[in-house]
Amino acid sequence: MILETIITSLSPDGTAYLAPMGVHAVNGEMLIMPYRPSRTLDNILATGHAVMNHTDDVRLFAGCLTGRRDWPVTATERVPGWRLACALSHAELELVSMEEHELRPKLHCRVVHEANHAPFRGFNRAQFAVLEAAILASRVGMLPWEKIAAELAYLRIGLEKTAGERENEAWSWLMEKFDAFRQGQVQETEIP
Repeated sequence: MILETIITSLSPDGTAYLAPMGVHAVNGEMLIMPYRPSRTLDNILATGHAVMNHTDDVRLFAGCLTGRRDWPVTATERVPGWRLACALSHAELELVSMEEHELRPKLHCRVVHEANHAPFRGFNRAQFAVLEAAILASRVGMLPWEKIAAELAYLRIGLEKTAGERENEAWSWLMEKFDAFRQGQVQETEIP
């Protein structure tokens, strides 16, 4: 199972680095597989820790992919680092082992602490649409534009039917990124 989450890792200067990431839950472990090069990868290897933040505010996913990484954080409880202040829940992770790979190493982590902060009330179709569009934005330059455009057209249907202010704002940030890519202003997405 892949969990769409925001990973916070500790940067060398002690600040939180935020990155949207699909984390694989496998046999009681959390498997983080960032693409190289990756600040998240570098940070986790340097500290041995990361935090999975679970949120229903899809602006964080869109924001991280469009240069908006300045979100309030609070100190973690058991590992050195930070968690999102708006997280509905979070899990503090410790790196257990790494499987080296040229493109996408596997970081095997164990959960050392979990906490719930607010109830999860479910996703609406607009939140799903933004999450899927954010994944597409992270693959700009890797996927053919025709595929991205077709998927965005379909996702827009759910967005238009169920979006609130947060979802519309997140969608607009992603559309700006896609427009910039189409105009040749963005070559590829920075890999978190």
